Amino acid sequence: MRSVVFGTVLAAAVSGWAVAAAPSQPRLEAPDWVISPGEAACRTELELTGRSGAVSPVALVSDGAQVSLRFAMEEVPERAFLPIRVDQKAYANLVLRADTPKVAQMALSDETLAAMRRGGTLQIAWLSEEAVRASLAGAAQGIADLRTCGAQVAAQHRARLNAQEEARARAASEARAKALADEQLAAARAQTAAAEAERQRLTAEADQAQAEADRQRALGLADQRRVEDQRRRAYAGYDYEEDDGPRPQWIPPRPAYNYRPYDPRYDRY
Repeated sequence: MRSVVFGTVLAAAVSGWAVAAAPSQPRLEAPDWVISPGEAACRTELELTGRSGAVSPVALVSDGAQVSLRFAMEEVPERAFLPIRVDQKAYANLVLRADTPKVAQMALSDETLAAMRRGGTLQIAWLSEEAVRASLAGAAQGIADLRTCGAQVAAQHRARLNAQEEARARAASEARAKALADEQLAAARAQTAAAEAERQRLTAEADQAQAEADRQRALGLADQRRVEDQRRRAYAGYDYEEDDGPRPQWIPPRPAYNYRPYDPRYDRY
């Protein structure tokens, strides 16, 4: 009986020593996995903590096709291949600098995502001056919900972009059609104006030709009257111009009688 009690006390002492010898770690709280939809992707926030209690926030972002780890750093490399640890196992992924200053994005591979779904702790050594970590409790459902939300939001975003592109293409097509119609209308108006100008020119030439013909006809009639007057004056024995004064009254000449001497030869009848 004494040996059993001693063994129990000894085991309790050894267990206490083991707990006391273990290094103190900050208590990790399970993330809430709150999914927030954005314009073209969905995201969820994670808080990684270090031994000192400092917090380094990161975000998991997904458009349905890809899940990325988005984070902020003072010195962000333009391109790097950095590891993250899931349950002390390293998984390296490509890091690219984002358009926003001091922000980078790590595209998580399918192997890394599978490890995060099954794992318990996410650790990153290079994110801050000390290694930081966060619990992955609920990661399987959280990552699945994140990808589903990202796929739906990305589909709606693509539909909006397609609608906007179609609207722009339709507006451009209508603008081109209107420009073509305006050009055709302007060409038709110019052609009509040219035809009207040609018609007016031809009408003016015809009027001018008619006026010239009338003038020539009038001159011809005047010349004809002048010739006739000259003939009448010549016949009447007068030769004067119309501006010489009033025409004198015409008096026919007296007939000249030719008295021949008597010829007896004409008495036969």
